[in-house]
Amino acid sequence: MTAEFAFAFEPSYRLAALPFGITDRTARVVLTETEFATRFGLWRVRTPLSNLAGVELTGPYEFLKTAGPARLSMADRGLTFATNGRQGVCVRFREAVRGIDPTGRIRHPGLTVTVADCAGLHQALQDAAR
Repeated sequence: MTAEFAFAFEPSYRLAALPFGITDRTARVVLTETEFATRFGLWRVRTPLSNLAGVELTGPYEFLKTAGPARLSMADRGLTFATNGRQGVCVRFREAVRGIDPTGRIRHPGLTVTVADCAGLHQALQDAAR
């Protein structure tokens, strides 16, 4: 089983993401039988499905807080890969994951992604976490 989820780009988000190399070709979420992986331009998150602690639908989001590159929340170190302000899927991890910096010093307890099929990704992650 492999499932791929494309990001849903709003025009304003597409324009803000382009200077960071974030396009339809470089932004994807991929689920395999054993792994959750996502790419967002230069940024990547990869973890075993056994590391998933929970998943929920979230949104809407403010443009200035989410558009452009990967975003780090100073409140909880959560990471956001956003291409629209409508809706996304927030994935929580048992053990924090690498993502925003290449050294891995900053670890993230959660990741929000704004894929085109939020309901489908939400369900697939819930099924994988069982």
